[in-house]
Amino acid sequence: MAHVITRPCCNDASCVAVCPVNCIHPTQDEPEFLTAEMLYIDPETCIDCGACIDECPVEAILPDDQLEARDEPYLQINADYYKDHDVEGGLVPPKKLPQLPDGEFHVAIIGAGPAAFYAAEELVRKPQVKVDMFDRLPTPYGLVRAGVAPDHASTKGVEKTFAATAAKKNFQYFLNVEVGKHISHDEIMDRYHAVVYAVGAATDKRLGIEGEDLPGSIPATEFVAWYNGHPDYAEFDVDLSTERAVVVGNGNVALDVARILVTDPEDLATTDIADHALAQLRESKVREVVLLGRRGVAQAAYTNSEFLALGEVDGVDVVIDPAELVLDPATEAALDDDTLDSTIATKIRLAREFSERPTTDGNRRIVFRFLVSPVEAIGEGQVQRLVCVRNTYAPGTGRVAVTPGDERFEIETGLVLRAIGYRGVPVLDLPFDEVKGIVPSTGGRVQVSGDGDVVPGLYVTGWIKRGATGGIGMNRMDGQETADAVLKDLADGSLAAPEAARDDIAEIVSTRGARRVDLSGWKAIDAAEKSAGKSAGRRRVKFATVTEFETAAGMEPVQ
Repeated sequence: MAHVITRPCCNDASCVAVCPVNCIHPTQDEPEFLTAEMLYIDPETCIDCGACIDECPVEAILPDDQLEARDEPYLQINADYYKDHDVEGGLVPPKKLPQLPDGEFHVAIIGAGPAAFYAAEELVRKPQVKVDMFDRLPTPYGLVRAGVAPDHASTKGVEKTFAATAAKKNFQYFLNVEVGKHISHDEIMDRYHAVVYAVGAATDKRLGIEGEDLPGSIPATEFVAWYNGHPDYAEFDVDLSTERAVVVGNGNVALDVARILVTDPEDLATTDIADHALAQLRESKVREVVLLGRRGVAQAAYTNSEFLALGEVDGVDVVIDPAELVLDPATEAALDDDTLDSTIATKIRLAREFSERPTTDGNRRIVFRFLVSPVEAIGEGQVQRLVCVRNTYAPGTGRVAVTPGDERFEIETGLVLRAIGYRGVPVLDLPFDEVKGIVPSTGGRVQVSGDGDVVPGLYVTGWIKRGATGGIGMNRMDGQETADAVLKDLADGSLAAPEAARDDIAEIVSTRGARRVDLSGWKAIDAAEKSAGKSAGRRRVKFATVTEFETAAGMEPVQ
């Protein structure tokens, strides 16, 4: 009996380290790890020891004889990976952390998302390293809480790993505290041996088309934050009175948005979706969501697992016109001679299978359109139509590129959501690369410019370090790399001792209006949300305003 990795896979690679026969790939030291959609178990090598099942934080690994019907395609998906990936060797050896000199060391981490926690996880392994984690929100976990779709509860299981780190005696929270407002960057730098910024990518990329800012044309990033209960978007207004919505983009965020728009609200009512979003979705008139992909199906950015999961949404048809599944010449040739990368081949196979499925009268619809780009949004006081152009493959280019063709058409819609990626924004007092949307760094050490000198004691990790690519798995590797840089710099004595003690930070932020949420406060918030969820038959009922969070944390109302 083999084990199988299924859709919730978060790529954090905990399972890789415990596998005694090296049957889980790609590993962190393989180049494919950086771009892998998920991890895969080799069915011919797996010895059914079960170590990976115990280690997986999101319960994505199952014995092949316990798969539900919806997960059976992963048998083939896992096996297909090993058609073109030869592996050998054994257990990945554990990493040795550098030895630190005697003394106590203090590290501040700004941000509380996955990359921040994976850096903290490495740092607190050293008892003499004390980690303080700051975040302007009253809650931790970043996009795991505010970005992962509410109907993907298993993916949020990685929170257990983060909670274990936060429970360490050499870790403490400064939540609901904004660096730059309640305490300055310089004050932080003066009080810590090292400061790690893990602030993510806070805004969205724009389409750059006429009419993009019409009412009804909104960033998917804000829509996601709204339905996930981010306190900045509790009052966000989404007009769902249109029967057709258009999502520009074909990554996993685009699929999440489309799925949430057409899923039966009563099914969403069992999740931790924000109550204000659930109420509005119950009144929604949206029956069809059209997803626009600029390139072809082979270049689609979504993962196969998320694509496959669309077919499991009750009352929803996935619609693809077979005529739009046009491949670029190189992909078509590789597919014909069976040399195409298995992940891409699976993507094409799934799309062709969807295109052959019959539709059901009365069902809501998710319609994929490939090789299509928007060129203008039109409407009077509100978006009403989206003008699109059909693209063709550009000849003579190494990377698969497209160019606009002559055919144009319009899609009637009252809601356009752009989901073409996140982008970092400048961080106060830090160098910033405006073109790449990142803080320049090398190995996590901040540089004054792209190839400039390193700023001693200043580090970055996550999307603000490398750009908004990759998920939890890449953030783990990224956080570990930055933590390793901090520990090496501490070990070799290249970091100066702080100019001041950090004991006064709580007092400083309090006098400037911060109402700090510490570990006990977060535990109280967490318990209150879960208690409300239990009585409602849900994972949790999220608070959505800072006042609600502060009250749940035991604070008196502001007079």
